[in-house]
Amino acid sequence: MAVSKFPTPAQLRAARGLLGWSQADLAEASGVSLRTIKAMELAAELEPLPGRPVTIERILAALSEAGVSFTRGRGAMGVTRFLPEPPLP
Repeated sequence: MAVSKFPTPAQLRAARGLLGWSQADLAEASGVSLRTIKAMELAAELEPLPGRPVTIERILAALSEAGVSFTRGRGAMGVTRFLPEPPLP
């Protein structure tokens, strides 16, 4: 089975959790409707997010801008949050 470049619903929920974002926060940050975010998160846990690629890319862009990245492959999947660099003195 080929590995999708899109995260799973479980990863999407985990990403929101790392940021402390509600579904409404993600909807606002990505410009995607709250209804769409809810539907995506209710899809099968380990399958790639359902929906139009352009919609998924908008969600991923919002999460990436907030410092979140997704990993998937070699029998593992995850979510990482990168913290902003502290300002130089």
